[in-house]
Amino acid sequence: MSIVSLLGISVKNNPARFSDPYEFEITFECLEPLKDDLEWKLTYVGSSRSLEHDQELDSILVGPVPVGVNKFVFKADPPTADLIPSNELVSVTVILLSCSYNDREFVRVGYYVNNEYDSEELRENPPSKVQVEHVVRNILAEKPRVTRFNIVWDNEENTEEFPPEQPDADLIEEDEDAYGKGDGEEEEEEEEVDEEVGDAGDEEDDNTENLNEEDIEEDIEEDIEEDIEEEEEEEGDEEIAEEEGEEAEEHTDDDNDDHEIKNEKAQHDASQTATEESVKTAE
Repeated sequence: MSIVSLLGISVKNNPARFSDPYEFEITFECLEPLKDDLEWKLTYVGSSRSLEHDQELDSILVGPVPVGVNKFVFKADPPTADLIPSNELVSVTVILLSCSYNDREFVRVGYYVNNEYDSEELRENPPSKVQVEHVVRNILAEKPRVTRFNIVWDNEENTEEFPPEQPDADLIEEDEDAYGKGDGEEEEEEEEVDEEVGDAGDEEDDNTENLNEEDIEEDIEEDIEEDIEEEEEEEGDEEIAEEEGEEAEEHTDDDNDDHEIKNEKAQHDASQTATEESVKTAE
């Protein structure tokens, strides 16, 4: 159980210039009297690639701490720009606000900090050399990352971090032949079995991949053959339709010729009949 509980942190002067000091209003609760002071510390992470560029901006001792709710303002100097890599100065970084008791850290609060230029022109066309006087910071105070650690307080006994000593352990005779050696052999056999299973699994995976590739190729070939057959069937249907159309036209022409012949014959017969009747009348 933690004797000191962090209740809230209010970030002041935010956003601000890169060269402005940091300011936090911290509220915490102490459940029992403490013999020593609390140490609050603010750290600026200068680089995401190396801890060498981290800067401890300031630290403060708070005490004696009375039981109950306590509040104070913590101010810290800004980081030194020369100690930060130039390619990471105008970017997103992190600040860490932590508290320790007797050199044991029990709470840490992290904030993202966005450093950027104060004008649109500099943001779109950043200069080759960083102009710190035109850099502003914005702490994302709405999204803190809080981490708590269990430590030993004044009213708690220090628990052993290591198992108790066993002075009689050296007097016990070695029995490697009965236990240790057998265990080693079993472990070796298990490793061999695992390797064989792993190799078999790899072969199965390779076979599965080959089968999958073959299946895909077969599917593609089948699709191509089906498309070719469909195209041939469509071409055959078109040829048949054209032939049927030509035959229908030929039949139509023949029918027309037959009608014309029949008409001519009928006209000939009619004229012949009329001639015969006229001859009979003359007689």
